Amino acid sequence: MGKEKTFAILANDIKDINVKAGNAAKGAVNQLMTLRNWAIGYYIVEYEQGGKDRAEYGSALLDNLEARINEKGMNKTLFKWCRQFYNMYPQIGATASHQFGMLIDSQKGATVSHQFITNPERLVKQLSFSHIREIMILDDEFERFFYETECIKCGWTVRELRRQIKTNLYFRSGVSKNPRELLKPSEDNPEGYVLSIKDPFTFEFLGLKASGSLNESDLEQALIDHLQEFMLELGEGFCFEARQKRIVIDDKYYFIDLVFYNRLLHCNVIVELKNDEFKHEDLGQLNAYVGYYKANEMVEGDNPPVGILLCTDKGAQMVEYALSGMDNQLFVSTYMLHLPDKQKLEEFLRKELEEIE
Repeated sequence: MGKEKTFAILANDIKDINVKAGNAAKGAVNQLMTLRNWAIGYYIVEYEQGGKDRAEYGSALLDNLEARINEKGMNKTLFKWCRQFYNMYPQIGATASHQFGMLIDSQKGATVSHQFITNPERLVKQLSFSHIREIMILDDEFERFFYETECIKCGWTVRELRRQIKTNLYFRSGVSKNPRELLKPSEDNPEGYVLSIKDPFTFEFLGLKASGSLNESDLEQALIDHLQEFMLELGEGFCFEARQKRIVIDDKYYFIDLVFYNRLLHCNVIVELKNDEFKHEDLGQLNAYVGYYKANEMVEGDNPPVGILLCTDKGAQMVEYALSGMDNQLFVSTYMLHLPDKQKLEEFLRKELEEIE
């Protein structure tokens, strides 16, 4: 027997064990539902491939299944996801077979042995079907493995996973010089939101080819045409304000490429585009624009504006020297129009797997 307990301690102990038991039960139910969905997909595909009366139902099979079963949650949408789940994750076959006593063809349900296939036990135990469904929208098998691995390691919620997919974490990690920095959870910053500028940005969603004929106006127009994707790539809290914003300095007109307002930072963010390598005079231009906004556009409650220069290439030392002594908050980042080097991602994920094991 331990120390004598007070009534308050007794109540807290009971409350704590109830929460732990509830979480364990919820986890067990989630695992069973995931395996159930895989098994449903298996039965549907098996029937479609060899059912004696499959021609009678044809394309209306899932509708007819919903009507015949007539139970809450058992609908056409679920059946579609289950069928896709079975086809994308054959490695779960052995686990589902053991759980439900199913007789599964060893070739169709076999566990795939490959370093970039998530262990089925880990997949079922640590990811809910809602997580898996978010990942299944991705066509590339290796990209799916990337998000499975990082979701398990970082403990992302479904909402956080969805955000990481929408902001192209896979692509950014593939071209980042330090992909691990991109994966740090936001909780690492207890003092609040800090603007973190990606380097490089990946603009593969623009569908542009990297060629000498691409000019800054083309790039700007493409970013405006894909404004939602661009703002997701920029990060959280960005709101579009202006394009080719006209300002007057010394009775001369100047035009700022893109202006945003960040509602989390409470400041304007000025973006200048350069279809060339970094030049120190470009930073001087951006600094002048940021200085103008600080002096003429800030209102009560605003923080000082931020400037971002996007170019195709940069030298680290030249950027460091060019930024030296500047009071304004300026960033220089590069952008790319192509997909990442898969070999680099593979090397990164091997190290990630070593930490999970």
